[in-house]
Amino acid sequence: MRENTYHLFRHIMKPISRFVNGKMLSGLLLLASAGAAFAWANSSFSSSYYALWEIPISFSIGGLGFSDTLGHWVNNGLMAIYFFVIGLEIKREILVGELSNVQYATLPALAALGGMIVPAVLYMAFNQGGPGEAGWGIPMATDIAFSLGCLQVLGSLVPVSLKIFLLALAIFDDMGAILVIAFFYTNEINFISLGAGIFILLVSIILNIKGVRKAYPYALLGIALWAAFFYSGIHATIAGVLLALTIPARSLYDQETFVKESNNIIGEFPQKDFSIMMVDENQRKIMRQLQGAVDDLNTPLQKLEDKLYPLASYFILPLFALANAGVNVAQGSEGSSLLNPITIGIVAGLFIGKPLGITLFSWLSIRWGIAKLPDKANWSQMLGAACLAGIGFTMSLFITNLAFAENIFMYEAKIAIIIGSGLSAFLGTAIFLISHSRSRAKIQKAADI
Repeated sequence: MRENTYHLFRHIMKPISRFVNGKMLSGLLLLASAGAAFAWANSSFSSSYYALWEIPISFSIGGLGFSDTLGHWVNNGLMAIYFFVIGLEIKREILVGELSNVQYATLPALAALGGMIVPAVLYMAFNQGGPGEAGWGIPMATDIAFSLGCLQVLGSLVPVSLKIFLLALAIFDDMGAILVIAFFYTNEINFISLGAGIFILLVSIILNIKGVRKAYPYALLGIALWAAFFYSGIHATIAGVLLALTIPARSLYDQETFVKESNNIIGEFPQKDFSIMMVDENQRKIMRQLQGAVDDLNTPLQKLEDKLYPLASYFILPLFALANAGVNVAQGSEGSSLLNPITIGIVAGLFIGKPLGITLFSWLSIRWGIAKLPDKANWSQMLGAACLAGIGFTMSLFITNLAFAENIFMYEAKIAIIIGSGLSAFLGTAIFLISHSRSRAKIQKAADI
C-alpha cells in the first residue's frame, strides 16, 4: 500500500516537477534559437532569413480558405498550441497547484499585478500620444522559460519557495497577458464568427459535463474554434487558452478505489508463463482492464499536457524565437536610434518597471498582512526574482507583432526587448550571487567570533 501511494504521489507531482525543471532546457533552446535568428539576420544571408518567413502557405476546408505567410502561421497557428498548453497549466495550477490555495496565491497574484501596471505606466510616460502608444502591453510580460531557467542555473542559491513564487507569478502574468491580448489587441469583431466560437466552446463544456474523455472530439472542436476566432477578429491563439479550460481534469478514481481496483484486476491475472510475448487471450484481457484503470486515473488534462508540453517547449517556442528574433541592425537602424520613445519605454518597463512593481506590491501586501514572504527567502532575493521577471522575451515579442505593423517600430521594440531582457537577467543573477556571498560572509564572521 505504501509503495502504491508513493507511486501515485509521484504521478500527481510529475507535471509540476517537469514544468520547473524542463524550463531550463526550454530556455536554452530559446536562447540558441534567438541567437541563431539574430546571427542569420545580420549575416550575408540575411535576405534568405526574411524570405523564408514570407513563403505563402494556403489550404482550405470546405468553403473556408486560409492563406498566410509561414511566419504568420508560426505566430497565429503553432502558437495557438502553445497557448493551449498554457491554458492547461493554468487550470492545473488553479485546481491542485500553487494557485489552488488563496493564502499562497495572494502574494504572486498581487506581485504580478504590480509587475504589469508599473511597466505599462513607465512605457506610456515616454509614448503617451505618440506613434508607439499601442506598445504599452509589451513590457508587461514575463518569459517563464528564461526566468525559471536562470533560477535553475543558480540552483541551491535560490530557496525552493522562491522558485514556486516566481512560477506562480509568471502564470498570473500569462493570464494577464492573455486578457490584454483579448481585450486590447483586437480590432473589429465579426460577431457572427464570435458567436460560432462561443457555441463551439459550449459544446466542449457539454462534452466535459457528459464525461467525454477522449482527446479527438476536443481536438476537432479546437480546430473549429481556432477558425471561428481567426475570422472573428479576436486573436486566434486565445482559442487555445479557452479550449484548455474546458478539458476534463478530474480522475475517475480516488487513491483508495484505484489501489483496490488495480489489485483486484492483478489478482485475476492467469498464471501462465510467456517468454517472447503475451499470447493468452485471458491474460491480454486482464492487461487491457488494468490499462483502462490506469487510463481512468490519469485525467485528459494531464495526458494532453504530457503529450503537448515537449512539442510546445522544445519545438514551437524555439521556432517562434527563430521567426521573430531576427533583427537586422544595419537595415533597421536606418532612420532610428536607440534613444527613441519605444525602445526607452520598453527597456525602462522591463528593467526598471518590472522589479519596481513586483517588489513594491509584494512589500505592500506583506506590510498590510495580506500575504507573507516566501519561506527562507529574504528581500534581496525577492528583488533578484523580480528582476528575473523582467525577462519578457517570448510574450513581449508576441505582443510586439500585435501592437505594430510598421517595420521600424517592430525593429525598435525587438531591440528593446533583447536589451531589457538581457539587462534583467544579468541584474537578477548578480543580486542572487551577491546575496549569497553576503550570507556566507555573515556566517563566516559569526563562526570566527
